[in-house]
Amino acid sequence: MFRKQKSIVGLDLGSQVLKAVEITMQGDEAVLTGFARVEVPAGADRNAALSQLLAEGKFASRNAVVSVAGQSVVVRYISMLEMSDSELRQAIHYELDKYLPFDKDDVVMDCQRLKRRPPSRGEGPGAGQISVVLAACQKSALHSTLKDVQSKGLTPVAVDLDAFALGNAWEMSALALGQATDRPIALVDVGSSRTQINVLAQGETCFSREIGLGGADMTQAIARRLGMELAEAEALKRNPGERAFEVARAIVSVLEDMVSEIGLSLEFVENREELAVEEVLVSGSALLAPGAVEFLAQSTGRTVRPWNPLSGVRIQDGRIPAEELDLIGPSLAVAIGLASRVRAA
Repeated sequence: MFRKQKSIVGLDLGSQVLKAVEITMQGDEAVLTGFARVEVPAGADRNAALSQLLAEGKFASRNAVVSVAGQSVVVRYISMLEMSDSELRQAIHYELDKYLPFDKDDVVMDCQRLKRRPPSRGEGPGAGQISVVLAACQKSALHSTLKDVQSKGLTPVAVDLDAFALGNAWEMSALALGQATDRPIALVDVGSSRTQINVLAQGETCFSREIGLGGADMTQAIARRLGMELAEAEALKRNPGERAFEVARAIVSVLEDMVSEIGLSLEFVENREELAVEEVLVSGSALLAPGAVEFLAQSTGRTVRPWNPLSGVRIQDGRIPAEELDLIGPSLAVAIGLASRVRAA
């Protein structure tokens, strides 16, 4: 009853918005005990914004999990001969040059054996082979992120990828709600400058991809079409009111490009992994713009629904007003997934 509680802060340091979520294990239950969000206008001091974020959050824990994304990150899903985990780590080091667009000495890498066998190639399902996910990040980008966090007195206990954090957030939410986690499902999170896709099968990742389109592209499209400043266009996107039809028409070109890339990604993974992705869960406030979810569903022919990663997660009284949950929750998927690592701490 009096044992020390475990807490971790998940830091989603996006290009335009910084978000932090603290999750605390209270017995066997994960509880959201802290939250903060700070916008970073173009040209603003990100270091000062990070200080503001942590000050507003008033987090009890100094342990943090951060993520990396963008062009400095590479993820590959590969097949290798059956071997032990120790042999895998040795063998993959000699294979890195085949999968990286930059020098292997300039990256930090990790790999994980997956439960799913490689698809059948005529000799039974993945005969004699294992599926492996390889992740690598350029050292310069990683060290820069760690330096920023450590300068604020935080201790980074893990580094994750945005796409993988989505999977962790969904798993925590699904388990809390008593939902199955083994069915094929696609998680799509639309950030400001990037859209993350993570397809899960049997409860683990089997495909991930980053698309260089996001909410900022929608805002720019609204500003151009309706002849307004970016700040005004962003406010209209978030709360279109009676102008929802105008906003929907303004962003349709961005949605077409985004949905085309999402559809191609889903078709690729279905063919490669020999599975059917029938449901797509979308998060990130940008994809909640007027008509976006409906457009994605019609274009892909799949069930598409908004996903709030706070579903099933108990919120400590006084941390987030109930009326804000529906507005804030969809934008916190990455931060929640990072903080959810407290369950294994």
